[in-house]
Amino acid sequence: MYRFVQVVALAGAVSAIGCGATQRAPVTTAPTSSGPTVVNTTQRGVIPAGQELDVRLQTALSSETAMPEQRFEAVTAADVMQEGAVLIPAGSRVRGVVTDVKRPGRIDRVGSLTLSFDQIEVRGRSYPIRAMATQVFESGGIREEAGTAGVGAGAGAVLGGLLGGLKGAVLGAVIGAGGAIAATEGKDITLPAGTIARIRLDQPLRV
Repeated sequence: MYRFVQVVALAGAVSAIGCGATQRAPVTTAPTSSGPTVVNTTQRGVIPAGQELDVRLQTALSSETAMPEQRFEAVTAADVMQEGAVLIPAGSRVRGVVTDVKRPGRIDRVGSLTLSFDQIEVRGRSYPIRAMATQVFESGGIREEAGTAGVGAGAGAVLGGLLGGLKGAVLGAVIGAGGAIAATEGKDITLPAGTIARIRLDQPLRV
């Protein structure tokens, strides 16, 4: 079992931080298993709106260097399963776009990034999605994770560097209204390559 810290999304948190407030978002701890993401729905092959998936960023993103409309890629960090069948294998490619960048200024003293996820590739076929980040986690990396994840889930998970421990919430980050990921420590928010973003689907996905 892993222990991770859940960043609580607060409406207005970004603007409060931007005004120079030193508050941090409240955090709670909750256990999570190393197993796959399980979809609970009666519609076979359908992942419902509201379902959350964990994806691993393939490149670093920072409010210091990112540009609006910049494309980026991630990969799913665990199998998504329904009634024993794998709907989305770990390592499936997810594409997204930086929809907004706020750089530190005289009034808003911290930077923020807003990310939107709009496409997923499953077994060579692309599907449109609409999803936003709800939490961001630091990953321990493959050396720390190799002994903890379900290796039986497939060699593809190993080859993709996906094996799984979540060390905790990304320090110095808070997700506010509209999914903006804002800095709470320093001026710019930086998400290193390998960061796990928990994303929420805003519409059903049939695969």
